Amino acid sequence: MADQQQYLEQGLSTAHAAAPELARCDDARIRSILETLAERTLTASRDILQANLSDLSRMPESDPKYDRLLLNPERLAAIAQDLRCVANLPSPVGELLAHRQLDNGLELSKVRVPIGVIAVIFESRPNVTFDVFALCLKTLNSCVLKGSSDAHDTNQVIVALMHKVLEEHGIDTGVVFLAPPERQWLAHILQATDTIDLAIPRGSKGLIDFVRDNARIPVIETGAGIVHTYLDASADLQKAKAIITNAKTRRVSVCNALDTLLLHRELLPKLSTLMQSMGEDHAVEVFADSEAFKSLEGHYAGRLQHSSEEHYGTEFLSLKMSIKTVASLDEALEHIHDHGSKHSEAIVAEDPETIEKFLNNVDAAAVYANTSTAFTDGGQFGMGAEIGISTQKLHARGPMALPELTSYKWIVRGSGQIRP
Repeated sequence: MADQQQYLEQGLSTAHAAAPELARCDDARIRSILETLAERTLTASRDILQANLSDLSRMPESDPKYDRLLLNPERLAAIAQDLRCVANLPSPVGELLAHRQLDNGLELSKVRVPIGVIAVIFESRPNVTFDVFALCLKTLNSCVLKGSSDAHDTNQVIVALMHKVLEEHGIDTGVVFLAPPERQWLAHILQATDTIDLAIPRGSKGLIDFVRDNARIPVIETGAGIVHTYLDASADLQKAKAIITNAKTRRVSVCNALDTLLLHRELLPKLSTLMQSMGEDHAVEVFADSEAFKSLEGHYAGRLQHSSEEHYGTEFLSLKMSIKTVASLDEALEHIHDHGSKHSEAIVAEDPETIEKFLNNVDAAAVYANTSTAFTDGGQFGMGAEIGISTQKLHARGPMALPELTSYKWIVRGSGQIRP
């Protein structure tokens, strides 16, 4: 244990010491590093996938985290493409945010700068390792990666590859540090006020709550995604069917997947048609209130159960969902207010006033009209990648990418002025 503590403390110190030199790098050099890493990720795919198989062997396939942990050639190709995309995005560092001259002649400039050292705490998603490194490097921040034991074999291979690429480009490898995976070391990271400038947790509600409750360093929360889609009485049923099926089944283990369908009572006769693909093609297990259950009973191919209160406000991360019947938009808004996590919420409707009322009144980081919540993603928003989906309101909200990983400073130029 003493050896691991020393390893952790040394790694944090090294990341902190490496940050100033990294902040002086020009963007062309950073772009070259990320492009090289994209290429090496594909050439090293055999080693990465072998390590990933080792991690997967310790987790049952029935675990909702299994899909998050899984890497394959297609996912590695997508990761390489994301790295190239981030490499070619304009860097926000140095951007002039404001400029003015005061009556006394002082010239003020507000300029984007790196945050410094960013610690990201995440669970069984090795793709996050690539995303965090790319976004932090592009914004000239050192990063501390605190992954879980679930993905540690994979993360070790990935970070070793990053270190090799950094060495080739003459960059201190301390700019990315993989912390020990055991949970006991998390508290040390959260107390590291001398070496870490910001912590970002990505994972379960329990992990996020622990980080928020125990951190002495600033934290940006990336909350759990308890996602609703409200089908209004004015909804186009063909659109609605495609949207809810995509939101639920495209990839069930992600935070933007549909958890609760809010159905206007007038649509109950159409519910079995709306849910047809969910049952026949995807075997989604449904927890329905009494009205929805009665409408689906005998007409739904998947498993159908009566809902209880625990099925509302649950992030399922699997082929499960709940259905709640509502009498109005106001009732749907009230349900989202009581059970949502301020992540992603959607309405399917054709009535313009209903749509605008929903968009204006729902308190969430991303609010959708007539489209799937599956789009809550930094890549889909044109950000190249993301470091997480912030559900809080200070500094950053929604998908966080390059601008959200910067702070700013005021530069004041004078010619001898003194304050009276």
